[in-house]
Amino acid sequence: MSKALNATTPGFPDIPSTIVRATIVQASTVYNDTPKTIEKAEKFIAEAASDGAQLVVFPEAFIAGYPRGYRFGIGVGVHNEAGRDCFRRYHASAIVVPGPEVDKLAEIARKYKVYLVMGAMEKDGYTLYCTALFFSSEGRFLGKHRKVMPTSLERCIWGFGDGSTIPVYDTPLGKLGAAICWENRMPLYRTSLYGKGIELYCAPTADGSKEWQSSMMHIAIEGGCFVLSACQFCLRKDFPDHADYLFTDWYPDQHQEAIVSQGGSVIISPLGKILAGPNFESEGLITADLDLGDVARAKLYFDVVGHYSRPEIFNLTVNETPKKPVTFVSKSVKAEDDSEPQDK
Repeated sequence: MSKALNATTPGFPDIPSTIVRATIVQASTVYNDTPKTIEKAEKFIAEAASDGAQLVVFPEAFIAGYPRGYRFGIGVGVHNEAGRDCFRRYHASAIVVPGPEVDKLAEIARKYKVYLVMGAMEKDGYTLYCTALFFSSEGRFLGKHRKVMPTSLERCIWGFGDGSTIPVYDTPLGKLGAAICWENRMPLYRTSLYGKGIELYCAPTADGSKEWQSSMMHIAIEGGCFVLSACQFCLRKDFPDHADYLFTDWYPDQHQEAIVSQGGSVIISPLGKILAGPNFESEGLITADLDLGDVARAKLYFDVVGHYSRPEIFNLTVNETPKKPVTFVSKSVKAEDDSEPQDK
């Protein structure tokens, strides 16, 4: 249950506010070992739940891993066996949705009574999608969001999500949704989430830059929502050895303890206040108590899809129809004009 806090203003009656304890897990994947990655996730979820967390958010591609530095042997007009085999191993670590790993994550959410947002690599046949998975505290898989626009070289190894997986779930904690990494730079994508009334805006990411913090602050203020940005913290030693990897280390000493993904996970209120983080130092938990009354307080002055919009000038249409590359139509009843000619 969410907690209630009485907010008293002189001249007004007490109005209970809903308080939600939210936790971001900032940690590295166990690369090439999905079962151990899920075991690691459960340990962090157990720790968060023991501290009262009701919502737990993981980074982008936590299941199977963000392929930072991987090149898959790709160059213009270049194909090679080493790159193909690297993709084969990466594909093997990805999960089918729904599937046994999704069932396991749902059971973990139920066990610890938390709403869970998990970044994962999803495989649909042999195409991979960068996906956010949503689970209820009762252990129900709510659904998923597939990243609609992979960035840079991601486009060579990941598919593109369509408008059918841009959900915002109306939960007892608040309206919950996600934008993955640089989707957060897409104004129209953000607006689609605002239009669905998002209050708990999850931003799983692989961007640990200082500039990213500015984007998260802007979105919290623009959307009048809580922003929970979850990024992995990884050292060079967390990745499998491979001569073709190209890391941009955050620090010049390129030894095994060198940081290659520096985290920066942060929780920001609709009023633009940093509630927890950013953590650029280590793996760990970033936790804050969210007063959902701040959503209304923020929207007094600015409601981007409400009183501060001008729909007679600007409007957005979102196509939520699933886009399938192949559609099969079965003819179950013979059409009239296909029947045998009748004698007159």
